[in-house]
Formats: sequence, C-alpha cells, structure tokens
Amino acid sequence: MTGRHGGAVRGRLHRRLGNGDLTAVPEVRHALRDLLGKWPERAEDGTADAADVAELLASELVTNALIHTDHGAVVTATVEDSRLHVEVQDFMAGLPVPDIPTAELGTGGRGLVLVERLADAWGVRTAQGVGKVIWFELHAQAA
Repeated sequence: MTGRHGGAVRGRLHRRLGNGDLTAVPEVRHALRDLLGKWPERAEDGTADAADVAELLASELVTNALIHTDHGAVVTATVEDSRLHVEVQDFMAGLPVPDIPTAELGTGGRGLVLVERLADAWGVRTAQGVGKVIWFELHAQAA
C-alpha cells in the first residue's frame, strides 16, 4: 500500500474517542508506540527519540480535543517508511492558535506550542462536515 507521500505504509492507527474520556489519552499513546515499533531515532546523537516525541504530541492534541470539545475526537496515525503523520479531528468549529504559555495558565496552554516547536510539519484545516483536523508529521532518520 502506498501512502500520501508515496512511501510504503508500515502501519495505521484509527480510533474514535468518546467525549471527555481522558483514559483514551494513555491508550492512544500505547497504541502509537506499538504502531511505531522500533522507529529510527530522530537525532543522530540520540537526544530525541522520535517515538517519544510522537507520543507527547499526540497526547497533547488528543487531550486538547477531549477537554475543549463536546463530541469526542478521531485520531488517525499513519507510518510510511520514515515518516509519521498523525491527525486528530474534533467536531467543534473554530481554529486554534498556539499561545505562548504564561504562569496564569498553570500547566495548560502548551500543547500547540509543543507541536509547533517539535513537529517537522503541522497544520490545522477545517474538517469535511463539521469541526477541524489538527495534524503533525515527524520524520525519522535511518538508523
């Protein structure tokens, strides 16, 4: 099977998540880790494992969708050769904008900033029908 970028698809994850079900966050993390298997390290010096970064960013997007929307979310992840593409769709109107976290936000408000800084590519688009899709890509280097 050929993926969106012409690479061979190594695996795919697709899950519908219930409204406010935060137990889905670690479940998505574990499923993503299983999907990635022994994905190559992102940095030659080994400082940032791409699978760890993928788990972090997916967790942030899933948590945002489940906390800030009323109708759950759908998460889709596709691994093609050395590229990971993750999408989180929610069913609420409005496009998010990354904010610089402040002390007043406590531990919140960092999700999109992390995605913006750690992903190789990312974006937001309106979903077909209702809602939006926030996506990111990571590229792993060959081992």
